[in-house]
Amino acid sequence: MIRDACPADAEAIAAIYNPYIAGSCISFEEEPVPVDDMRARIAAVQDGGLPWLVLETAGGAVAGYAYASKWRVRHAYRFSVESTVYLARDSTGKGYGTALYTALLQRLREAGCHVAIGGIALPNGASVALHERMGYKKVAHFGEVGWKFGAWIDVGYWQLTL
Repeated sequence: MIRDACPADAEAIAAIYNPYIAGSCISFEEEPVPVDDMRARIAAVQDGGLPWLVLETAGGAVAGYAYASKWRVRHAYRFSVESTVYLARDSTGKGYGTALYTALLQRLREAGCHVAIGGIALPNGASVALHERMGYKKVAHFGEVGWKFGAWIDVGYWQLTL
């Protein structure tokens, strides 16, 4: 079941996200996100009129989440968003990312958004495959723009016209 995130989901969302911070370059954050901060992030996205969705398994566990945030703050960018999806480590390869992105993109279309942009720290074959499966096209590649775990990291951007 895919539904809107609620404040009570912040703990599960932080539990999904924080291992990506600690053990990968997928996120450029370097410190774990406390549950209260995650709750505030969810509220900020939703208060801004954008969706934050969670995928709940039949057993009621949150297995992943997807959300959209403003691409840039200038008013002319108001129809463009950045899309994000994260899955619990034991929930990959089950179609959950596709299901979340399908629901998120539908909500963005209904809201009148025009472009969704996905930023991907590289290499990340699974994320590239998901975005391209959803119809995103690579539009930019920035070399060595992030520094984490003692190494420079490239970032690519994929874009989907909604």
